[in-house]
Amino acid sequence: MPDGWGVTNLACRRGEAVVLEGVTFRVEPGKALILAGPNGSGKTTLLRTLAGLCPPVAGSIDAPSDAFAYAAHADAVKGQLTVAESLRFWAAAHRTDAIGRAVAAFDLAPLLRRRGADLSAGQRRRAGLARMVLTGRPVWLMDEPTASLDTARAAALSAVISRHLSAGGSAAIASHLPLGLPNEIRLDVAAFAATETVGADPFAEAVE
Repeated sequence: MPDGWGVTNLACRRGEAVVLEGVTFRVEPGKALILAGPNGSGKTTLLRTLAGLCPPVAGSIDAPSDAFAYAAHADAVKGQLTVAESLRFWAAAHRTDAIGRAVAAFDLAPLLRRRGADLSAGQRRRAGLARMVLTGRPVWLMDEPTASLDTARAAALSAVISRHLSAGGSAAIASHLPLGLPNEIRLDVAAFAATETVGADPFAEAVE
């Protein structure tokens, strides 16, 4: 996407409640959109909407649906599979031969023969994030990607994301920790808090 991507007047729901409305932004290639805001402000909801997991209530997303790769809170690592098997599965799904690059990016060589169930939380996080490299998609959506990573591994992750940006990719990242990425754009999600709730109980006020 040489011209970047963005959203216009986007409204997002969590369950039956509309939590965000009027969200508008644009992200150019090489830029990282950092989603800020307190817990519960809608950062994860916005990422899930962008990823296509929750249809928007209103507004539009100006990007092809296959532009996004999403790394959620849960790691995409099956307990019964080895790290190598998981990587081969994702590589086949995305028709790529970039396994070596993903292994090097997240220092997974010592872990390739281990089952997902035998990994520490930090190792699982690294194995799960390696999938982003394999997708080949231009926009990385990442929800607290440094969770379970120590300082050194978090710095290594920032380097991986920086290389993605340098190659013309972009990202939208919810993170409570500073990532030190080049060309960061900060978006305060709390500024788009919805004023009305869909699905509210019409009798609640009378009961009170």
